[in-house]
Amino acid sequence: MEGVRLQKVLAQAGVASRRAAEAMISQGRVRVNGLTITELGRRVDPESDHIEVDGDRISVDQPRVYWLFYKPAGCVTTVRDPQGRRTVLDGTPEITERVFPVGRLDYDAEGLLVLTNDGDLAHQLQHPRYGVQKVYEVKVKGQPGPDVLRQLARGVRLEEGVTAPARVRLLRRLTDAAWLEIVLHQGWYRQIKRMCGTMGFPVLKIRRVAYGPLGLGGMKPGEVRRLTPREVRDLYEDAQRKNPQGRP
Repeated sequence: MEGVRLQKVLAQAGVASRRAAEAMISQGRVRVNGLTITELGRRVDPESDHIEVDGDRISVDQPRVYWLFYKPAGCVTTVRDPQGRRTVLDGTPEITERVFPVGRLDYDAEGLLVLTNDGDLAHQLQHPRYGVQKVYEVKVKGQPGPDVLRQLARGVRLEEGVTAPARVRLLRRLTDAAWLEIVLHQGWYRQIKRMCGTMGFPVLKIRRVAYGPLGLGGMKPGEVRRLTPREVRDLYEDAQRKNPQGRP
């Protein structure tokens, strides 16, 4: 069957990133011409097929939008939550378009989050081969010494394997805690918490302050603003420098 993979169409329509779209398909939330689809290899014609997600018809013909959100602690990085918790869209009435978050931040973490309906950009920002860097300020319990910082930077063995090399430096020491700056190109589940915890320094607070070329600037938790066309170009260019073959 000719056509485009269903998960790619969902991403192009601004429903979710390709990875999240695959999960939606597996969960039985997607229908094509009235039939529930659960196989990831299904190809469709976005111009002629009737595609629904959670009962709503989707369309790929819509303008792309890009928002930068300073996610506060105490909300989940999703647009819907079965448990009824606050989501990243509950406090953003300025956003009227259908968007989804790029990547994730833990419920108790805060910081920079991109919200968009551009599935290609979301894919490039999240896929490991593009290596887009993320900068975090991390408060840990205790006083990690130089040896601990070097080990965090070299790599820490977790269940998935050894973490990729990172950049780690001490920002400041407190009485019984310390602030670190950790720069990652990976995005394993709760990676920073697990890295620091494995080294014996539990994480007390996480704040993402940069994502690729984007920074928080003077934004405060809960604030949101549109990205400028230049910022969007910078995001694409940052990914392309690390994966020069072009957009997938």
